[in-house]
Amino acid sequence: MRLKFLGTGTSQGVPVIACKCPVCASADPRDSRLRTSALLQVGDTNMLFDIGPDFRQQMLRSGTTHLDAILVTHAHRDHVAGIDDVRPLNYFQQGPIDLYLNTIAADTLRRDYRYIFSHHDYPGLPEINLHEVSAPFTAAGIPVVPVHAMHKDLPILGYRVGEMAYITDANYISAEELTKLRGLKVLVVNALRIEKHWSHYSLAEALEVVSRLQPERAYLTHISHELGLHAEVQGTLPDGVFLAYDNLEVKI
Repeated sequence: MRLKFLGTGTSQGVPVIACKCPVCASADPRDSRLRTSALLQVGDTNMLFDIGPDFRQQMLRSGTTHLDAILVTHAHRDHVAGIDDVRPLNYFQQGPIDLYLNTIAADTLRRDYRYIFSHHDYPGLPEINLHEVSAPFTAAGIPVVPVHAMHKDLPILGYRVGEMAYITDANYISAEELTKLRGLKVLVVNALRIEKHWSHYSLAEALEVVSRLQPERAYLTHISHELGLHAEVQGTLPDGVFLAYDNLEVKI
């Protein structure tokens, strides 16, 4: 199993438009972040976590030529705005793509992307099968365990696949749901910035989750320019905890 971080930034990405802070002006490629997404490869199966506005660029940059499933954490635009760009994959794969999400996110997509899901017989529309999930399911033949979390007042999903789990945009996970994340080799969790935020884990809060779960390795994602320079922040992290960056590949 291999996880590739396609994007590790927040809704604004890094650099932020018009910002001249040291992070946004950094020449270190690890400080340049597209919107958060990751590709999990299990054998020949490709599973995508979130399909944000940089999806097209991420697919081209990574050389990805097929997707077997898309796992959506929630329907905020920085996590779903690339949905229209599945059309070339529909063409080359000769069929629809299965997309998994919770009921709230499904309702949002059906409303915001009516032209896709209203079943008009119009050539060239994206072909997507929505699957509403709340309990363990199978995607492209791979067992997946959804992990229920909160993004302020919005219920969202993380996903466990084998010995890795992917959580982003959370600021609360119940003790019951945390039990689904025991025994991991790799945990991915969001860490927005140093200061506390109203709807995302701060760095300290993300590290507390890592400390409770004790995965072999943890990778922090959904990082804003307010967290600081990659080279500086990485040196402050505990052993086994890493700032993810775009194009980073992790073997599991």
